[in-house]
Amino acid sequence: MAELATIARPYAEALYQVASQQDTKAWQEQLSALALVAQDSALRQFAEDPKVSPDQVYQVMASAAKLQLLPGVQNFVREVVANGRLAALPAMVQQFHELANAAAGVADAQIYSAYPIESAQLTEVVATLEKRFGRKLQAHVELEPGLIGGIRVVVGDEVLDTSVKARLERMKVALTA
Repeated sequence: MAELATIARPYAEALYQVASQQDTKAWQEQLSALALVAQDSALRQFAEDPKVSPDQVYQVMASAAKLQLLPGVQNFVREVVANGRLAALPAMVQQFHELANAAAGVADAQIYSAYPIESAQLTEVVATLEKRFGRKLQAHVELEPGLIGGIRVVVGDEVLDTSVKARLERMKVALTA
């Protein structure tokens, strides 16, 4: 995995330099869609076929993304495909998001919840988490029924686990110690 991150870094930095002079949000949306497309194993096999041209791979990706791609994004994807770096595209996009968030003073917060969180509740939770972590957060909620109740929040390398499952684990450790 470290190898993909190493390959992705210069691409992500160059991409951010170009995107920061334009509409970074639009670039993020389009790149996220393309990263999802690039994760498909059938597409990767198609791209590795020596009979397939880089332009054919680009056309398949662009149509699968179902977006009208910005010219800069088009050039970027064409370059990635031509250089045989399609497998690293999701890592490039992840690093691009991290650079954009850092520049905006925002961090991604992955919130795992046992139950769906309504928008009003999410607003309160995010406000509390922003105070706790000391920075502006962009929340992404994912359901994880195994938590039983409560939430687990991951911001970068920090984890805040207030789930029932974690409490039960702590009680188990305390009782068996």
